[in-house]
Parts: sequence; structure tokens; C-alpha cells
Amino acid sequence: MTVYDLIDEAIVDAPPEAVWEALIAEFRGAARWWVPANTFATVSGSPDEVGGEVAVTVHTKGVDKGGPKLRFTARTRAVEPHRLLSVDYVAGVFRGTSDFVVEPLDGGRTKVGMHFVGRPNGFLKLLAKVADIGAEHSTATREAFVRLGGILTAERAAAAPTGEAAEARKLEGSTR
Repeated sequence: MTVYDLIDEAIVDAPPEAVWEALIAEFRGAARWWVPANTFATVSGSPDEVGGEVAVTVHTKGVDKGGPKLRFTARTRAVEPHRLLSVDYVAGVFRGTSDFVVEPLDGGRTKVGMHFVGRPNGFLKLLAKVADIGAEHSTATREAFVRLGGILTAERAAAAPTGEAAEARKLEGSTR
């Protein structure tokens, strides 16, 4: 029987709170950074509450590009806000678990990781005999983390004061 035990991580130039909020928003259906590979939709409860369920669709060729769609349901098992989201895959093409870990680093950066332990179910058992599902999973996860980093970096840059406005705020602060 095929069992995957995968750890994928990335360093993101954003604080852990921003990474956490982006992760939870994605699980609620934001479709900002895990697309084109995965989309998420809340089934019941909230993904950041124990018992919350999320329908996951893996778009093997990308959203709206055809190809097989792999569907499964994730149920939240444990939550430590801004640090850990643990889910169990309870229905669909995967059975297993994932732990999403958000770890603060120096300089306002964050390490985000996913530890996936699962086995294919249903027709995916057959597909796993001819396709390297584990490698495809890791590639898609790492690409999603890179997109997450890009989005959060751009948002951080857009929120940072620049040019004359920044100088005016510095001067204003020094005269008080």
C-alpha cells in the first residue's frame, strides 16, 4: 500500500500572523495563493475551529483547464492560532493527516510548513501506481508557498510608507 509522508517548507518575508491569516483565508475559499493547483470550500464550521470541515479539490491540470479533479474532505483536528493547524482527511481520494506549521523567525519572517501523511483512496490508488503523486503534491505545495510569499511581500511593500510621505512622518515624529 502506498503511503506518503511529505514535509514541504518555505521561508516567507511576512510575520506569522499574516501567514496564518492567509492560510485560514485560503481554507475558507479565498483562492489567492494555492490556485491553480488547489481550491478550498468550507463545508461546515470554520477551518480554524476543531471539527470544521473543508472540501479540497486538486485541479491536476489547473483550475478550469480540464483533467482529473481529486476531491477530499479535511476536518480540523487541532488549532494553535498563528502556529498550528492540524487536519484529518476523512472522505474522498486521500485518508490521512496534515499539519500546517507557522514558525516565527528573526527579522519579521516566517517559516511555513506542511507535513502530509496520507494514503490514496478509491481510484487514486490506481493512479498512484503510474504517477508520482507524492512528487506532484510537494511541487504544488512548494509553488503555493512561493505564491503566498510573493503576495504577502507585495502587500507589506504596499502598506509601507514611501517617499515624501515617509519623510513627513519621520519629521512629524521628531518634532513632538
